[in-house]
Amino acid sequence: MHMTEYITSEREQKIDFVNTTDLEEGAAKVIPKGGYGYIQSGAGDLITYKNNVKAFDKKVIVPGVLRDVEDPDTSVDFQDMHLTAPIIMAPVAAHGLAHVEGEKYSAKGVSNFGSIFTASSFASTTLEDIREAGGQDANQWFQFYMSKDNGINDQIIETAERNGSKAIVLTADATLGGNREADKRNHFTFPLPMPIVAAYQSGVGQTMDAVYKSAKQKLAPRDVEYIASHTDIPVYVKGVQSAEDAYRSLESGARGIWVTNHGGRQLDGGPAAFESLETVAEAVNGRAPVVFDSGIRRGQHAFKALASGADLVAIGRPAIYGLALGGATGVEQVFNFFKDELALVMQLAGTQTIDDVRKFTLRDTW
Repeated sequence: MHMTEYITSEREQKIDFVNTTDLEEGAAKVIPKGGYGYIQSGAGDLITYKNNVKAFDKKVIVPGVLRDVEDPDTSVDFQDMHLTAPIIMAPVAAHGLAHVEGEKYSAKGVSNFGSIFTASSFASTTLEDIREAGGQDANQWFQFYMSKDNGINDQIIETAERNGSKAIVLTADATLGGNREADKRNHFTFPLPMPIVAAYQSGVGQTMDAVYKSAKQKLAPRDVEYIASHTDIPVYVKGVQSAEDAYRSLESGARGIWVTNHGGRQLDGGPAAFESLETVAEAVNGRAPVVFDSGIRRGQHAFKALASGADLVAIGRPAIYGLALGGATGVEQVFNFFKDELALVMQLAGTQTIDDVRKFTLRDTW
């Protein structure tokens, strides 16, 4: 599959959808088969992938009545940022697989909504273009796949600093590609370049496993220490699912913890991300922000994650589907979908603010 043969969406329009299943089904008709398989699928038998959503059902939100609540406020102040909702964009590789404008339109949609856009090292667009598309005042983070060459790492960190990234998110759970069978069946190789990491990674014509193997595999606390010693930007460690790894990350200089299982794309048979959240949040114990992703498909999922210790929740696939179907407008619509559903749940739960949600006690179903 060569870049010249990969033809995808050029849409910029409002989209008609009721839920994220509609988005997924619509995107399948717009994104080329190989690209859609890469975006949509997970690892192995998809057990962890499916459990990411199912796990939310293990906790329920007991409705709150007579709580003096009206028009709940989803906005939140996070560090020096005012966000429309505590819902941010997770790093996703190669948005160009879904839309010709790629990360430029995604960043624009997230900025218009009023939240944080996390750019992937494996983006199909430069950080300069992502910054410009979001606007100079946009809140943007950078997700880092380290090179095996620290000279290259230094250059990438400098690029992130120069382009206003407010956090560097070290992905630690993808030192090789998960067993993504859809990619194998589709014989999928990347049709697009990866300009941010061009010094060690071309992207074009490579399998995802080859892409990961070009990055650094032997990650250790010293790598967090290295990044933290080379920039004043806070470092988040992404992929934490245990108390032990939370402690290790914080002790090595991380200033944020990101709970995720990579959307069920890495270790099949591992825990659902939501099953790990409470344990990790208790270990962090307020010493650093906790970000959560994997399986957020409803406003109630965001509510449950916030009530279980997350400071921010991140969405990935639904936003990419929105990008394919409606460009920047579609991305903004998807974020508004989650905000509106979250506000509805907040009202029915008797919570006026996001702080109220964080203090809310969920009930176990079994």
